[in-house]
Amino acid sequence: MRWLFVLVGAAILAAVVAVVVVLPPDRPSKPVARQTSPSPTSTFPTPQVSEFTDPCGTFDTGESAPYAVTGYWVTPTSNPCTWRKQLQEIHNVGGDTVIRIGYGLQYRPVDDDGVILTKDGERDSLYKDCEEDGLTCHDAAVRDLRKANPGNRVARTYVYRTDEAFGDGLFRCAEMEHRVVSGRRVYYRILAPMDGSDDATCDFTKPRPYDLIVVAGAVKNAQGEFKDSLSELLDLGDQFGIRIFPALPLAPRQPDNQTRANPQHIPTLTTLTRRILQDYGVRFAGRASLGGVYQPFEVQMGATLAKNPTLQVYAGQHDIVEQELPGKPILISPYLDARKRVGFGQTPKQVAAAFKALALTGVGIIAPQDSRGTGKVGLFWPDERDDEVDERLRPVVGESTYGTAYHGSTRDYYREMALVREELLKGGRQVDLWANVEAFEPAGDPPCAAQGSRGKTDKKRLDQAITMAGRYVQKIVSYMWSDFMTCGSPSLESEVTKDWARPIAVDAIRRARDVQDGIEVRGYNLKGGTVTVEWESGARDLDVAAVGWLDEDPLEELPEGMQTAWVPFDWAQVPPGAWVKVGVRLPSGQETTERLHVRVTS
Repeated sequence: MRWLFVLVGAAILAAVVAVVVVLPPDRPSKPVARQTSPSPTSTFPTPQVSEFTDPCGTFDTGESAPYAVTGYWVTPTSNPCTWRKQLQEIHNVGGDTVIRIGYGLQYRPVDDDGVILTKDGERDSLYKDCEEDGLTCHDAAVRDLRKANPGNRVARTYVYRTDEAFGDGLFRCAEMEHRVVSGRRVYYRILAPMDGSDDATCDFTKPRPYDLIVVAGAVKNAQGEFKDSLSELLDLGDQFGIRIFPALPLAPRQPDNQTRANPQHIPTLTTLTRRILQDYGVRFAGRASLGGVYQPFEVQMGATLAKNPTLQVYAGQHDIVEQELPGKPILISPYLDARKRVGFGQTPKQVAAAFKALALTGVGIIAPQDSRGTGKVGLFWPDERDDEVDERLRPVVGESTYGTAYHGSTRDYYREMALVREELLKGGRQVDLWANVEAFEPAGDPPCAAQGSRGKTDKKRLDQAITMAGRYVQKIVSYMWSDFMTCGSPSLESEVTKDWARPIAVDAIRRARDVQDGIEVRGYNLKGGTVTVEWESGARDLDVAAVGWLDEDPLEELPEGMQTAWVPFDWAQVPPGAWVKVGVRLPSGQETTERLHVRVTS
């Protein structure tokens, strides 16, 4: 399992660009690799044992059904046995990466009794038990500040919830900051200047206003201990050979635009982020299972993204990560919207410009949501623009053709982002492009999640999404394991486990080998396969082992498990401009459910 180290040169990029247009035969037979600065991390943890037993049961750490998707989002859980079961299931289907959903920093009012209120003005039950010396945590903080100087005050109060149990690295000024154990929960009190400077001198003798951040942390377990959820996840990562991406705090949102971070509160978010990452740096900096950190504030990729204050959040948190967790990247997962009938739908070029703006904030991994699950982008080929959209998309775009509904296909967007990424790499800017394929449908009966209408999809559709991501990306991940992969009967997980060995072709190009014309196919599970080529007036079946060759060790910039097959093929027999459908069939009878559509231009 690999991270990106070696980047492809211009020859392979040119091949990638020609996903739907087959290139003329004057391309080099081998891509040229070039050296750049390495990606932030390099090694994946190796499973410690093939099997282990703990109070939750016995767990197998092997892979039995390695699928093309190698990373998944999971939701927090209070049951440690659920974590173990999920990571075992994820690793079983080839997962080596787990990304955790997180929580948001929230600005909150306080009543005259010093009790923290909800946004609706009610007393918040989660924080009512935070008390010191008979005072609320808010009033106790005011008391301690005024002891240092009567002119000190708490100007703003924020809350943040988590199931983590932080170490002393969370605190900077011991006289003002500490844990508060109340009942079954531990709270953390942080006091810092409002400008985000987080003064390290801890001089409270000069009167000034302060931000109070009350963190509601872990709850005691059955043994009366405060267990840190991230420590437990990292331990499981070591057991299963999985990298964990814990979530950073989300920024408070603008009241009139919930898709944008509120600049007024970014300094406080900076303080909280710095404290959490300082604590991680003390406790986890050397852990191979800590893959990086995930910033869950989603933005739409579009032409005006560079003006979105959320990018200040990404840039500021990147700087802190570099200081406190060197070598660990920030992962973000923005979304696409290709719909033509909404004013905010964006073209592939506009999304590519947004990719550049995001990369310039310093984030190390951009994993755009393919947005097929939400129906905001379709999966289709250029010669299918006049086809009716998948009926599962109709709740979002109505009865329409793909060309009428969307500016482009998922494939168009990943292709344009890959081109921008290559430009950035040439300029010395290191960033990885991952594909986040959405493992759900816009609606389902019953829905899979506790909230919303999203329903179960099937492996055929997920294979199609992987096909459309092509070889433009370095890794394929999926939102998400919790709910969507385990929903329904049969579940998507069980479909993948049963059908994981089916070939998936992601790209086909015209490529000569020595003096022989041919076709190069990249994809998954190609070994032992036959490349099938079909056009309006003809068809060919070409056994890779008999007439071609197979490379099972892909270049470093390609996703884990991708293979390259080449077979001889005389393109002169295909009329210029004709669309050709390319697939792969195995001796078992399994064949690609989504064939590639390519075209000869000359």
